[in-house]
Amino acid sequence: MTQKTQLDRRSFLTRATVGGAAAAAGATLAAPAIAQEAPTINWRVASSFPKSLDTIYGSAEDVATRLKEATDGKFTLQVFAAGELVPGLEAMNATSNGTVECSNSVGYYNWGKDPAFACGADLPFTFNARSKAAYNYQGGGIDTYNEFLATQNLIAFPVGNTGSQMGGWYRKEIKSLEDMKGLKMRISGLAGKVMEKLGVVPQQIAGGDIYPSLEKGTIDAAEWVGPYDDEKLGFQKVAPYYYYPGFWEGGPTVGFFVNLAKWNELPESYKSLLRTCCQAADQNTLAKYDYKNPTALKNLVAAGAQLRPFPEDVMVAAFDASRQIYEELAGQNASFKKQWDAQKAYLNDWFLYQQTTDYTFDTMMMIQQRNNKLAAADAAAAPAAAPAPAAPADAAAPAAGAAKP
Repeated sequence: MTQKTQLDRRSFLTRATVGGAAAAAGATLAAPAIAQEAPTINWRVASSFPKSLDTIYGSAEDVATRLKEATDGKFTLQVFAAGELVPGLEAMNATSNGTVECSNSVGYYNWGKDPAFACGADLPFTFNARSKAAYNYQGGGIDTYNEFLATQNLIAFPVGNTGSQMGGWYRKEIKSLEDMKGLKMRISGLAGKVMEKLGVVPQQIAGGDIYPSLEKGTIDAAEWVGPYDDEKLGFQKVAPYYYYPGFWEGGPTVGFFVNLAKWNELPESYKSLLRTCCQAADQNTLAKYDYKNPTALKNLVAAGAQLRPFPEDVMVAAFDASRQIYEELAGQNASFKKQWDAQKAYLNDWFLYQQTTDYTFDTMMMIQQRNNKLAAADAAAAPAAAPAPAAPADAAAPAAGAAKP
């Protein structure tokens, strides 16, 4: 090997070593360089709910936990209960005007400001939780709602569904539509407008104030959510009659509202993560309710709650009133009309389809439950079950023999 060859090899090896070291250094530096591009953001979340409600208040904390983990602590949310920063019913307004960056609330709390707010939360006699999710995530419901919210300097994403709610707590028994007249009832959103047509005097009261209002007789009745949350608030002690179903909230959506200007400042990666965390919390919140409500309902009955179904004339009158109100509002408010028209188109198909699937399956399973065939301890001794009802022949005909709740 000549001296020149040796020198050339040494020169090559030197260059390769230096180049390799530089490449390795570049690879080592890449991670922190990328991390440095992610800004540190700390936002405050004003909740409309008390901390005792670990479900709907907890939905915001769920988002905060997921977001912090996904960003290695770069994007944090500090959640404040109702009244800690602003009153519970003012959470969305505080977000809109920039007092806080975001809020955990329900759109229908602002229906008096604009009825279109209610469409993204729930309208009486519309969706259940499953169809609401389908409409939101596949039917464009989130985008349609956000078109309206942009006019309010807001953007929102579903962050929790309670499932079909109960019809509330009453100090006296409701035996007919006549008993609703003059009733002072805590009820929110457009549901209050519907009940007003039945003769009820609606009152919009934050969750933490319901119990003392019932106890003092300031109100005669109150709806809140369902067994798990209601048990925590102890309503059965002051209003023993517990009615079902909460026809005004078949699939109510809690929203995570963000100030639109603040949202627009976020990097696209943070926007994507926040949407994803909200969707995860949306599903998780419903799962919590579905798991906890059955036990809570048994506890409430054991504690003295008297379960009652709403009389049929109350339900029919309320349904008819809801449709009259929606058509009136659609004629006055373009944002409401756009959302209501989109919901109507899907609602009809959904409930037609459900008569061939979940409705018939659920009815069959309810019959087996009533015959004690679902409890393992009783299965061997259970009597033969009644035959399950056939699926209805057409959309208008109810299935015969449907089990009552």
